Amino acid sequence: MAQPTILASDMEGVLTPEIWIAVAERTGIERLRLTTRDIADYDVLMQGRMALLREHGLRLADVQQVIATIEPLPGAARFVRQVRERAQLIVLSDTFYEFAQPLMAQLELPTLFCHNLETDAGGMISGYRLRMADSKTAAVRALRSLGFRVLAIGDSYNDTGMLAAADTGVLFNPPANVVADFPTFPVATEYDTILALL
Repeated sequence: MAQPTILASDMEGVLTPEIWIAVAERTGIERLRLTTRDIADYDVLMQGRMALLREHGLRLADVQQVIATIEPLPGAARFVRQVRERAQLIVLSDTFYEFAQPLMAQLELPTLFCHNLETDAGGMISGYRLRMADSKTAAVRALRSLGFRVLAIGDSYNDTGMLAAADTGVLFNPPANVVADFPTFPVATEYDTILALL
């Protein structure tokens, strides 16, 4: 009997634009452009983002207003539909449910595992709660332990654990620094390459 396949996909940079870059462009706060492509330590990155939001008086609702204007990457919605015709799909992301819902709706609501934000009484982002440490890698290992063949795609440092844990891990349109640091992963630049692997 053929082993059932699950595609485990990162969200930002693979299916959607980077949310924080969109916020940086809208607000003019250049330091919000930094992502896991630039800073591998997620806590350092998030603490810096929250400090910048506080410094500029931006609340969760302000960030959500920007997110409401974002569309998936060109071809992503079609890709998601095509994947779901061939295999199971799960989006494993280090974003937050408070951010991702409008984007997931545009992708016809694939299953999403991500994290949660905490806000204070004034609606400022005051903290975040990870589902668990390195949850992407843990999810891929769990899926494999359940007997699934897992193809994982991601674009950044925080995806490399899940790529290594998968049966097949592929970097999708990664920056040069990630490719240089992880030369063993194949690189894809088109969704059709991923579909062919399925």
